[in-house]
Amino acid sequence: MNYILNGLKLNMTLRENIESDYKSALKAKDKNKISTYRLILSGIKDLDINNRSGAEKKETDNEDIKKLLKKMIKQRSESIELYKKNNRKDLQDIEEQEVAVISQYLPKQISDEDTKKICEEVIKSTGANSIKDMGKVMGELKKNNADSIDFSKAGAIIKELLNQK
Repeated sequence: MNYILNGLKLNMTLRENIESDYKSALKAKDKNKISTYRLILSGIKDLDINNRSGAEKKETDNEDIKKLLKKMIKQRSESIELYKKNNRKDLQDIEEQEVAVISQYLPKQISDEDTKKICEEVIKSTGANSIKDMGKVMGELKKNNADSIDFSKAGAIIKELLNQK
C-alpha cells in the first residue's frame, strides 16, 4: 500500500518517485514534464557515475538527489532572472515550469517573512553582532533548517541584519 504525502509516495525512494512520475508523463504525452524528468534523471545518472568512480564509492541516496535538485532549481532561478531582464517571457515560462516540476520533490521552502524571523532568532541565540559572525549564523541555520530555508535569501537577510548592528 502506498501512502502519499505532498504528492510523494512514502515507501518509495526519491529516485523511484521521479521515475514513476516520468513514466506517467510519458503516458500522458506531456512534453514539458517529459523533458524536465529527462534532465533530472540524467543528473541522477551523472551522480551515480561520480559516486561509483570517486575515492569514496557509495550509492546515490536521497540526500544526494536533493542536493542535485536544489542546484537545478538555483540554476533555473538565475535563468529566470536573466529572462525577466531581457523580456524573454517565452523562455522564462519554460524555466518556471521546470522549477515547478523539480520543486515538488523537495520539502516546501518557508516564506521570506518566516526566514527573516528565524534569521533574527539565530543571530540572537549565537550572539552575532557583526558581519564577521556570518559564518557562525549560517552554520547554525544549516544545522537546524537545511531542507526548509533558501540559503541565498537567508544570506542576504543575515547580511542586512548584521549590517544594521
